[in-house]
Amino acid sequence: MQRRSFLQAAGTATAMLGAPGVFAQTWTGGPVRLVVGFPAGGGADALGRVVAEKLTTLWKQQVIVENKSGASSTLAAEFVAQQPADGSTLLLSTINSHALAPAVQPRLRYHPERDFTPVALLGVTPNLLITAATQPAKTLAEVVALCRARPGQVAFGSAGPGTIQHFAIEMFRLQAGVDALHVPYKGSAPLLTDLIGGQIQFTFETMTAATPHVRNGRVVALAQTRAQRSKAYPGVPTMQQQGYAEFETMNWYGLSGPARMAPALARRINDDVNAVLAMADVQQKFDTFGVEDGGGSAERYAQFTRNEIAKWARVAKDAKVSIDS
Repeated sequence: MQRRSFLQAAGTATAMLGAPGVFAQTWTGGPVRLVVGFPAGGGADALGRVVAEKLTTLWKQQVIVENKSGASSTLAAEFVAQQPADGSTLLLSTINSHALAPAVQPRLRYHPERDFTPVALLGVTPNLLITAATQPAKTLAEVVALCRARPGQVAFGSAGPGTIQHFAIEMFRLQAGVDALHVPYKGSAPLLTDLIGGQIQFTFETMTAATPHVRNGRVVALAQTRAQRSKAYPGVPTMQQQGYAEFETMNWYGLSGPARMAPALARRINDDVNAVLAMADVQQKFDTFGVEDGGGSAERYAQFTRNEIAKWARVAKDAKVSIDS
């Protein structure tokens, strides 16, 4: 979304917030929980805390980030789906909980459309193919050559089975024609710790989680995975620019509530999220993380999610992605 649209949304939200205590009249009182399905310190957690801090100020009502990590954020999604639809509990919905898990887990105990109210898209970001600064392979071509020289031995980490990092590894295996070892973790934080420590060699990490480590020089970015370069990384070529014409993955973040949330409440939260996304310091942080194209209506996020569900179901089938691999 263009920044002009953000500013228009911000103006609307500001007008709605003109009367003090407006949310106290709508909600039951007490803090609002923003449930994040990954551990503290990861990319999803970082974005969730930025949004929670700003909403706390706007609403004059505390918004607490609650980390419920595990099972590629499906535990958090299942938890939120069972909460009251009064706005007191929100989910930092992601591609993992709302598109990838449904594609690879037929026995999932929730459905991303049936059991949630879409509120707002926070943004999308590429993955970065990264390696520790101490690793010798520093180009995509060298990574491919290493995998071919040591089939099944070069370790690629993911934040868990069925995550976007896992899907990116499978896509890389198919398009590069290599055999790489998938090593799943419980979130980005432990994955990055082992990458920096040399226990694994590579990962297609989310740009959000990888950026602080790229900035401090501990890891090196070799490629990014959207079709066009992110403005946060203009010097890092895409996978497509390096010879993999069909390679495109991205991570995304949104806000969702339990099903049957009142439409007026969902719209009001959506307006306030757009106001947050329009703030200069939030834009700066999101730009640093490579998070772009967020905002817009709840209906926009609903359609976006619907498209992602269909897309990744096709990819899972074509690539034979399994959470057990």
